[in-house]
Amino acid sequence: MSLTVEPASCTIPANGGSSNLKILNSGTDKLIFKIKSSNNKDYRIQPVFGNVDPSESKEVTVIRLSGLPKEDKIVIHFDTAPVDASDASTAFATVTTAGTFTIPMSAT
Repeated sequence: MSLTVEPASCTIPANGGSSNLKILNSGTDKLIFKIKSSNNKDYRIQPVFGNVDPSESKEVTVIRLSGLPKEDKIVIHFDTAPVDASDASTAFATVTTAGTFTIPMSAT
């Protein structure tokens, strides 16, 4: 199982804006993911749940609402998708997280 995230950090203006992350699956199994934020007041993540087929990628949008500058992070939990999984949010409840990525976020 091999999942990477690009870029490794995210900087967005404190007065609001957005940035895109790319979740890449370079493995041979379909993966599911769930994204958590340390600051749900100022950030919106789309999508929160998703899947990534082997040798494919998924784009994630991070939206920053206007607020005070500060350091935050998002954490991406992932695991191999169950064979019969059609909905990532439902499937994620049935698996044990195999790995995580932490992406530092900076609002300047």
